[in-house]
Amino acid sequence: MVDCAPKETDLKRVFLENIPLLDVRAPIEFNAGAFPKSTNIPLLTDEERHLVGIRYKSQGQDAAIALGYALVDEQQKQQRIAQWAEFFETHPNGMLYCFRGGLRSRLTQRMLMDDAGITVPRIVGGYKALRRFLLDRLEADTAQAKLIVLGGRTGTGKTVLLNQCQRFVDLEGIAHHKGSAFGQELEAQPPQISIDNEIAIALMRNQVACPDTPIMLEDEGSKIGARRVPLPLWEAMQTAPLVVLHTPVEKRIEQVFEDYITSRFQKLIRIYGREQAEETLKTSILQSLDAIKKRLGHTRHKELFALALAGLSHYFESGNKHGIESLIEQLLVGYYDPMYDYQINKKKHRIVFQGTETEIRDWWFSRCDL
Repeated sequence: MVDCAPKETDLKRVFLENIPLLDVRAPIEFNAGAFPKSTNIPLLTDEERHLVGIRYKSQGQDAAIALGYALVDEQQKQQRIAQWAEFFETHPNGMLYCFRGGLRSRLTQRMLMDDAGITVPRIVGGYKALRRFLLDRLEADTAQAKLIVLGGRTGTGKTVLLNQCQRFVDLEGIAHHKGSAFGQELEAQPPQISIDNEIAIALMRNQVACPDTPIMLEDEGSKIGARRVPLPLWEAMQTAPLVVLHTPVEKRIEQVFEDYITSRFQKLIRIYGREQAEETLKTSILQSLDAIKKRLGHTRHKELFALALAGLSHYFESGNKHGIESLIEQLLVGYYDPMYDYQINKKKHRIVFQGTETEIRDWWFSRCDL
């Protein structure tokens, strides 16, 4: 059997080369946090793992292994082996691991060899070694990277510009959230551990590819939705040079309408059909308004709530956008802009450039020589 020892160069290669990973941990472990290129085909189900763990604590490893074999009948065993074999036939360069790279992954290796004649590499140290490596890299790369933070009012198109800059880390994309009260995507946010892992990988790839070239990130609070920006990165972002994007309010309204209404409504229709899509979008917007009710104040919240109901009704019935555009404008000018202006005023000393999308893009590429 072939093993991949937990050397830094080997673990770095796993992530830089996007090596497919077979994770044989139980689903409950995988769902708590995983790596971007990993697939969970567990050796044991959650219940089986629970029972084996109890036996291990009370009677030791040999008794736990015996129980594991007893819990999984021959048909189940062959089904799992077939799934593992299919994974490695599809991904011949793949590797496997369990939590510590020990018993479960060794048993998986042995069954693949004995029953399918397939030899696959095991990552010694398993998930823990990979996770520790990424946390260490995150701290080191954050300290060494030349970070530049992209700021700008809500709706200026920061994410669009960010993705044109080649050297960037899209924190909102990784977190599946646009970072505001209205920013929840259709998909649930990944676990914090998975977000940390993906951010660490993105930073490492940028640093390895070109360590002397700046990396752009969007200005964020310490939290994106219900998830946190990793502390070392967040702290580094608070002292990094700041570039500020300026966009006319008319264009910002268009951008917000596209991101939060048009795009989401189309996705919802594809998933649920039109009737349920309308109800889901309406519920989402009204709940987001409720989330900022305290800051808006009772009277203002009531006015915007009524405007949202009427605007959505007209949009669903005839495609008329005026009511929703009015809602967006009032939220931008009356709610988000004052908060942003207050925050940016405290960061003025960090601003190194500001301008339109075209001006910032030209400045960035001339500076970065990309």
